[in-house]
Amino acid sequence: MNPPSNDLQYASQNCPRVRVAAVQMVSTPRVDENLRTAATLIAEAVAGGAALVALPEYFPIMGISDADKVRVREFDGHGPIQDFLASSAREHAIWLIGGSLPLSAEHPEKVLNSCLAYNPQGQRVARYDKIHLFGFRQGDECYDESATIEAGRQVVGFATPFGRVGLSICYDLRFPELYRALGVTDLLVIPAAFTETTGRAHWEILLRARAIENQCYVLAVAQAGRHENGRETHGNSMLIDPWGVIIARQAKGPGVIIGELDPNRLAEVRANLPALRHRVM
Repeated sequence: MNPPSNDLQYASQNCPRVRVAAVQMVSTPRVDENLRTAATLIAEAVAGGAALVALPEYFPIMGISDADKVRVREFDGHGPIQDFLASSAREHAIWLIGGSLPLSAEHPEKVLNSCLAYNPQGQRVARYDKIHLFGFRQGDECYDESATIEAGRQVVGFATPFGRVGLSICYDLRFPELYRALGVTDLLVIPAAFTETTGRAHWEILLRARAIENQCYVLAVAQAGRHENGRETHGNSMLIDPWGVIIARQAKGPGVIIGELDPNRLAEVRANLPALRHRVM
């Protein structure tokens, strides 16, 4: 069996050190209010020296019902949420990852749950549509994303001056084959709205596993508290290094965590334990 191709050039010691930030939110059903909150927290992250800032899943809306996100969906490339992301990236000259927002889907009553990435010039450089749709039932707690969301089909990564970034959203975290399909990445950005029930049991374990097995940094960006629809999200946004060490964390409530990506740390872990080169399938 031939080993898979592993282009480790992305893990270059020549990449600069960079500060990255996760913006944790407790989003409401009101888009304008959420964008104002996001703007304040992005500015806080930039003041802390962050060159890449990421927002959580559903940062522009956590509706009273699942249908609310369908109501505010935007066409790809047009709309106030996308305009906000582009202008914020350009204004602060940062890489900005809009955790997820609802975009129009082929099915007229569904949306794509899409993560958009912008460069410091405000140009969109990547779009990832959530592939794995969450379904859960335990007692009175029940979720079925497939009722209002159309699944994506392709994994997405993009290049930056400080390494290659891979995108995924929330429930994707449970499927390690998605991250293998991305190839070698230096940073995985994982916006989420994990429920308190599943998050308390599995969130940290899964995040650290993805960092360890892919030998990369993981920036997990969460919704974090009790929402107006009664849902409680787990929070615990964190930055994890390629050895699985948690560098920064915020448990609950809105706020910002900031940490540094160190290319020398990436190179050290991959040289000491060259698991990515040892893959055979």
